[in-house]
Amino acid sequence: MPKINVAFVCVHNSCRSQIAEALAKTNYADVFNAYSAGTETKDKINQDAVRIMKDRFQIDMETSQHSKLIDTLPSIDILVTMGCNVECPYLPCKHREDWGLDDPSGQPDKVFHQTIDLIEVKLEDLSQRIQKGLAQS
Repeated sequence: MPKINVAFVCVHNSCRSQIAEALAKTNYADVFNAYSAGTETKDKINQDAVRIMKDRFQIDMETSQHSKLIDTLPSIDILVTMGCNVECPYLPCKHREDWGLDDPSGQPDKVFHQTIDLIEVKLEDLSQRIQKGLAQS
């Protein structure tokens, strides 16, 4: 059975959704294909997120990821919105959920680490649910 496509989406695709994509590609590539995007883009990924992901996981998001628009995504099975605090982007999908994560941009490193910890827990849960048949046809 082919792997399903999961998109992590927020408005600017510069921080939380990029972190989720990077961790998913590193830890769950055998379970699902991970993408991220937004309705707007930034010139570059949040530099605090880049630095912390390099320090903590040796993942350099700038070498394999960039801020991109939702219209560049393939067909999506599961849409995860990150908690935009505005109208989150919509894409057709088989399953949609919102993770309700506050944007750590501009906050101390401790807040980034807390956000990353939450993303790790939510990714593990999502992976388990996918393996049990979430959004499978």
